[in-house]
Amino acid sequence: MKNILFVASECVPFIKTGGLADVVGALPKMIDKSQFDVRVFIPNYMCIPYHLRQQFTYINSFYMQMGEMQSRVYVGIKCFYSDGVTYYFLDNEHYFKGDKPYDGGRFDIEKFCFFCKGVLSALPVIGFRPDIIHCHDWQTGLVPVFLKTMFNDNSFFWDIKTIMTIHNLQFQGKWDSKTFKQLTGIREDLFKPYQLMEYCGETNMLKAGICCADYITTVSDTYAGEIQSPEYGEGLDALIRSKNYALCGIVNGIDYNIYNPDNDNDIFVKYNQYNFRENKYHNKRGLQHELGLPIDESKFVIAMVTRLSNQKGLDIVDYVFDYITDDHTQFIILGTGEQNYENMLRHKQWINNTHVSSNIFYSDNRAHKIYAGADAILMPSRFEPCGLTQLIALRYGTVPIVRETGGLKDTVQPYNEYDQTGTGFSFRNYDCTEMLNTINYAKHVYFNCRDAWNNIIQRGMGMDFSWRNSAYRYQELYYRLTY
Repeated sequence: MKNILFVASECVPFIKTGGLADVVGALPKMIDKSQFDVRVFIPNYMCIPYHLRQQFTYINSFYMQMGEMQSRVYVGIKCFYSDGVTYYFLDNEHYFKGDKPYDGGRFDIEKFCFFCKGVLSALPVIGFRPDIIHCHDWQTGLVPVFLKTMFNDNSFFWDIKTIMTIHNLQFQGKWDSKTFKQLTGIREDLFKPYQLMEYCGETNMLKAGICCADYITTVSDTYAGEIQSPEYGEGLDALIRSKNYALCGIVNGIDYNIYNPDNDNDIFVKYNQYNFRENKYHNKRGLQHELGLPIDESKFVIAMVTRLSNQKGLDIVDYVFDYITDDHTQFIILGTGEQNYENMLRHKQWINNTHVSSNIFYSDNRAHKIYAGADAILMPSRFEPCGLTQLIALRYGTVPIVRETGGLKDTVQPYNEYDQTGTGFSFRNYDCTEMLNTINYAKHVYFNCRDAWNNIIQRGMGMDFSWRNSAYRYQELYYRLTY
């Protein structure tokens, strides 16, 4: 029996701001419990829903020296067990109060320096010695660092392996080195130029974690290659190339119990791979009615469920928006993000509310209805480490239109009209004209080749992007690192 500890800043169902939480919530449950004891450590945020927090059990508490600070800080440990997984919550009200998990400034740096050291300090207290600590994103980047520096004198921590999973290389946890030195207490020579804790005149938590981790994973095969190039490497491409012997991509999955149109209570009419021709269109009509769009099943409904940012391709969508929303098309978007895009989309609905529905908020219920009711999902991302939206869309028989990058390239097979293969439509270059041409081609197939369109849907719904395959690859990696 191997012991695996997941360390992350968020996890479904407790706290979620993005796809990281879905991964940390789903993957541990899919690992073979006859071979692995899998546990998860996340912060005990005050914004975790009360009905969940009241079920947590107090385990223990202690005080820990926090870097060069004179006073010691409180570290509490709470516990919750569900679906074969033990969840631990690191408790400190000063760091984890508030109505959201991240603040976006220096306090986040201090918060996660505390979290990384607190998790390691808590392990002897709870009596759990992991064979592997599986760290996720920059917030946990100092776990491998502490393990190989400050905690290396304690035999309890000897031979613990670490995996660093990069969900989005754009976010790295950077701040000035003086602050990090004060917060961590890591020895001063490691902050000198070209040393572990220094990068381009500052300290970078993700960079340090990558340097110290025994293995690095990303969330798709293509993204693992892309981040070794200057275009996608976010300044860390040379470092990642130097460690490509210990790097692989494992595509994310989705929870097929949550995303299943055959038993989804959030959608208007349930359907599956075999009866979608008769039942899926009811969801289009229900969605049009709910959003106040003209109810017309002959319209091509294209949707986006996304964070509103340049990364997600909103800039090239903006360039050709009026060409996308022609007389035969309705455009639906759900999400929040950068204010300029929120305002742009509100304006598009205001001037054309019979063809555009801009939902500038997030609702899981509304998202499920869009997945079920739209004909196509648009994902023209500048980069996309994995992407979950296209996987959900395939599951719901909503055809993805994607740019060939990262996980989008790995999971959506472009339609080939000659041999009748493919599960969606794709374009290569980050270009508004190329995107528009691909959308128009998808419309052509939808309006003029309906049998081919339905076959694309059927092939997509028949794909298996559950966590089963991804969990098997992670298990292979765990074995490789511990034998």
